[in-house]
Amino acid sequence: MNTSENNQGYMAQAVDLATANVLDHGGPFGAVVVTADGRAFEGINRVTANNDPTAHAEVTAIRNACAALGTFDLTGATLYTSCEPCPMCLASALWARVEKVYFAADRHDAARSGFDDAVFYDFFDTPVEERTMPVQQIAPGSSDPLAPFTTWDRLDTRIDY
Repeated sequence: MNTSENNQGYMAQAVDLATANVLDHGGPFGAVVVTADGRAFEGINRVTANNDPTAHAEVTAIRNACAALGTFDLTGATLYTSCEPCPMCLASALWARVEKVYFAADRHDAARSGFDDAVFYDFFDTPVEERTMPVQQIAPGSSDPLAPFTTWDRLDTRIDY
């Protein structure tokens, strides 16, 4: 099978996962992480089924891959997802060092079915002082705000990521 056929096959798998998940009380999203050596790990959206707002298909697939492989680093992996990743899912892929992301439907398709991520994209484009949810730095009283980093920097047994 050539690369194009592989890509289409994994994309079809992601779409099929999403469709089946709808019928199992999940959201209409599915994802597949394929490692550089060809191992595939699935994920489905279980936000409402598990009452977990982070249980998006892409995040679930990344979690499944990392748990099975015993690593947080998916360098060289490809993420196939039934829909354009939201900012959280895209950030998760970046943190996991996924090399490429392919998607089927886009964010506008999702919005037509009530999954409108525009508020999240807009949030990051809005000046800090105008954001709908305040995110601001405050002093931690008598604690040194840099203590966790100082401790981290001095720890010989840390695992850098």
